[in-house]
Amino acid sequence: MSLTRRTLLGAGLATPALAPSLAQTARYPERPIEIIVGFTAGGGTDLDARSYGRALEQRLGGTVVITNRPGAGGELALGAVARAKPDGHTLGTTNYPGLLTIPIERQAQFKLDDFAPIANLVTDPSAITAHADGPYRTLADVIARAKAEPERITYASPGIGTDDHLQLVLLQVAAGIRLNHVAFQGDPQLRTAVLGKQVDLMGLNLGAVTAAPQGFRILAQAAARRSRFGPEVPTLTELGFPITMASERGIVAPAGTPPAILARLREATADIARDPDFIRALEDRFTEPAYEPGLAWFDRLRRQEADYRGLWQRTPWVQRG
Repeated sequence: MSLTRRTLLGAGLATPALAPSLAQTARYPERPIEIIVGFTAGGGTDLDARSYGRALEQRLGGTVVITNRPGAGGELALGAVARAKPDGHTLGTTNYPGLLTIPIERQAQFKLDDFAPIANLVTDPSAITAHADGPYRTLADVIARAKAEPERITYASPGIGTDDHLQLVLLQVAAGIRLNHVAFQGDPQLRTAVLGKQVDLMGLNLGAVTAAPQGFRILAQAAARRSRFGPEVPTLTELGFPITMASERGIVAPAGTPPAILARLREATADIARDPDFIRALEDRFTEPAYEPGLAWFDRLRRQEADYRGLWQRTPWVQRG
């Protein structure tokens, strides 16, 4: 048998294995693509998902549907994505650091390896905000009151293990204070609680507060340097507390999604990240575009996971607010 004939036979044997994947990709998407969001409608993650979904429709055709499954700091939604059929028709939004911290603090419904990364898209620094007419005009006011009356001040966040909650964990350690943490399911509930003076402070991302600032006073932001969207707001580092924290928002598919479909999604997402209309939509909400390709993004997350495991050993955030 000649080498040429063997090569042709080998190619013929390989073709049936490749054909289903190629055919599946050619038909993709065959039905609406669902993007599952772990927080309530109207919040930053939800709005980012809707902007992305509209842009994805333009590139892949078909329909993109946003499903909100709030609860447990995003765990319920991520668990649903992890269990979904890996055919490219179910995607999920992620929020860093919750994507890493939730499986560290408890037996979670997901782990990082349950996902195939598409890309990270956004970063938005954490912030500490009070009622505009309340007693706290500066972070120093908060620190002084908290030292005089431990656990008297209430601090609301979107959930345990979120960036806004971990900002509080780190601040309590750095400042030697104790605040009373209250977990909510998303941005709208936090705003209502602060505006109604049901809680004293909220941890909410800078972009979310800046987009609708009426009735609020932002005391500090946790960016490494002052954000261009809040140049008047001091960083925690400037105020003497070397803390940086932000929400990074990305898109994942279930692990096991066919490589050809992942390639289409990643290519479309890279194009979306360069689209001036998409960038403008993010910036109009005062959030920073921060595209990072999927594989590089997850490589970084795996390195950072070790840092959060170390933080958990030093300061287990469930027990310590």
